[in-house]
Amino acid sequence: MQFTEQQKQLIFLHYIHPVPYSRYQSLLQDNPLIQDLSSYPPIRLQQLLGLSEVNACRITQQFHEVSQLPLIELLHETDIIPIPYSHQDYPKELTELCDPPAVLYVKGDRNLLKKPLKVGIIGSRKATSYTKKALDFIVPPLVAQEIPVVSGLAAGADTMAHQAAMQYGGETIAVLGHGFSHMYPKKNEKIAQEIAENHLLLTEYPPYILPAKWTFPMRNRIISGLSNAIVVTESVERSGTMSTVEHALDHGKEIFAVPGAIDCPLSAGPNKLLDEGAKPLWSGFQILDSLQGNTI
Repeated sequence: MQFTEQQKQLIFLHYIHPVPYSRYQSLLQDNPLIQDLSSYPPIRLQQLLGLSEVNACRITQQFHEVSQLPLIELLHETDIIPIPYSHQDYPKELTELCDPPAVLYVKGDRNLLKKPLKVGIIGSRKATSYTKKALDFIVPPLVAQEIPVVSGLAAGADTMAHQAAMQYGGETIAVLGHGFSHMYPKKNEKIAQEIAENHLLLTEYPPYILPAKWTFPMRNRIISGLSNAIVVTESVERSGTMSTVEHALDHGKEIFAVPGAIDCPLSAGPNKLLDEGAKPLWSGFQILDSLQGNTI
């Protein structure tokens, strides 16, 4: 991949200070090409990036160190490709977020990002066999139309969604809430490797970033942003799944929910969504009908 000098500087900056693109706006207005950042007085960086004095000094020093390294080549050696915000391969859908990722780090087939339609499938980490059964009705029609399944590679419903897409010969995009050096959950290392080899792994975090409570809600906005529609299988009423739905609603995405038994706690989330206007879902063909206006 080819990068402009500004894109390279953004990759360097993001590597040491991984925040959304919106957090760089003051700096970019002051210095659009991000030139000579290591020579900035720390107090100036404090003002432009909203940092403490200690962090501003750290960034000045680390930026100088990182910019001397062949960082992009080193990432490539581990099959990681950075995609900065202004690059032609950056997904247009994510530019519509109020806080888009400044840089995406991907492993695998980045052409999946250019697919015109994508469907997010999410649900509880404690999802049951009911989710798996539901996916047998939902996923095959999507696969037949070459629509990738997007999810978060968490335990439970996310993993089932990725597996269903691959089982039926389709494509899948896994959005991680951490860097590539720290797989979470550990038991998903094998499926993550398979996705990286034949599909697409994606994260907004440099490889060294550990999973944390705050990284997963941030991850959810990317799942929602990439997807034309969101499917909820099983979920409790208040959960990370619902935060993804809120992001999707903010951007006018279609929400589908799989109806569940009224005596099952994991039906509370989708059933409440149905009460609030989500579309009941029992077949992937319903999603195709809804997306027809977006050209299949």
